[in-house]
Amino acid sequence: MIPRLLDLFCCAGGATAGYQQAGFHVTGVDLHPRPTYCGDAFLQGDALEILARIGADFDLIHASPPCQAGCAITNGTNKSKGWGRTHRQLVPATRQLLQAVGKPFIIEQPTGHKGLIRCDLRLCMDMFPKAEPPWVQRHRDFELEGLHVPQPKHHKHQGYVRGMRHGIYRQGPYVAAYGDGGGKATIAEMQHALGIDWTDVREELTEAIPPAYTRHIGAAWNSQHRAP
Repeated sequence: MIPRLLDLFCCAGGATAGYQQAGFHVTGVDLHPRPTYCGDAFLQGDALEILARIGADFDLIHASPPCQAGCAITNGTNKSKGWGRTHRQLVPATRQLLQAVGKPFIIEQPTGHKGLIRCDLRLCMDMFPKAEPPWVQRHRDFELEGLHVPQPKHHKHQGYVRGMRHGIYRQGPYVAAYGDGGGKATIAEMQHALGIDWTDVREELTEAIPPAYTRHIGAAWNSQHRAP
């Protein structure tokens, strides 16, 4: 029987693709229309409302709630401009509802969240086989409930991230897969480095989880739930 996964805050489906590669049927949920979404089914709407309504129907739930309340755009001098007052912190509410639903779950956040989630697993693209450069590092943390996922070794990075840092422009095999200009990755470079070829929307690529990460998580879940 094919396991079913609910991918909350799915964006274009970077996480979805990895779970599909691991053998899951994936339903994505996002507040915004996502015509590029790669999953098996898509529901547009409030992720927490949909989780409360149908979450119990799935074998595993993945959530990547936005964390604007703690990110650079809402802190420091930006906060003085009023930006910090317009964002909600959705991680605690998402966790509380996931625990109430009672299914195994994963919560993902960018590394640097300052303890917002428990770091049961940390992944970087250097932990997985890669094609030729350019590469990305894209560190991500995962809180796991109801499953165990092996922690791969974090190998030493193999050079600089290309671009301007502290007034110095450096070349390197890695690219910054966000923003534009200053040596940051092009759309084609982001697609190549992340392993994502179904969207060319910069915002979606900037936010995407590399499918290699969730393929690793999905394979671990399958190994623990394989029928004898």
